[in-house]
Amino acid sequence: MNTENIGFVGLGRMGSRMAHRLVDSYSVFGTDKALSQKDMAEANDITWVDHSKSLASICRHIFIVAGSETDVTEIIFGETGLIHGINSDTTIIVCATVRPSYMRALAERLSQNANIKLLDCPIARGEMAADTGELLLFIGGDKQLLDALIPILSHIGSDIEFLGPIGAGQVAKAVNNYLLWACLTASMEGLDFGERMGVDRERMRTALEKSSGANWAMSTRADDRPALWAEKDMALFLSEADRLRFSAPIAGQVREAIKLFKLDRHLDRAPDLEDFQFPK
Repeated sequence: MNTENIGFVGLGRMGSRMAHRLVDSYSVFGTDKALSQKDMAEANDITWVDHSKSLASICRHIFIVAGSETDVTEIIFGETGLIHGINSDTTIIVCATVRPSYMRALAERLSQNANIKLLDCPIARGEMAADTGELLLFIGGDKQLLDALIPILSHIGSDIEFLGPIGAGQVAKAVNNYLLWACLTASMEGLDFGERMGVDRERMRTALEKSSGANWAMSTRADDRPALWAEKDMALFLSEADRLRFSAPIAGQVREAIKLFKLDRHLDRAPDLEDFQFPK
């Protein structure tokens, strides 16, 4: 057992699985705004703490696995946030999907605290990969810091891709998500068209998976899942495109197609993006 303490803020569908991958090698501590996660955490050998501030006082490496920029800001800067408990060298590893511009602004704000190192580490491949330790990690930040963290990160990710400075990991994740939802909506439109033309949907799916039309969204039946963050992902991508004055007409169409996909299935939408602000 390694003597380093590892912390997780966010023990939902992904965070709990990632944390569990580390319990055989490290002492793992965790917290979540949903107190209902406490029993599950303790059943999986994750030591529960009441809030982020307490976590920061005992862990030198802390993963943030949250759903939004607002969550990340609260986790770090809130009344019981990480920043109030950090008193020695600590690495914060942001696994949330956020705007690259948010990530860069966060790095600038945290650079005022000499004890904090920051790694940009959004994740891909979903819950099954989190269970088996085969996540894909998109890394932005200092390469030497990444190299030092490989022994920890290799427990949760089988592919660790360094993209460049802070924010680069989020750029890659934004593009990844854009391509995912583009493939999902195109696949569903194609399957719907084929079905309307009288071809059995499942036979056609099986055939297409062996063709040049194959894609991850179709072969893993992403259309059977709620696509909770799809609208937020596309809003994130288009927000950054607008900021750059970069024309992305297909991305705009994908966003509208995602709306229809979710409306047709009576699915909830994720929270809207907000202008990010950090406490002084």
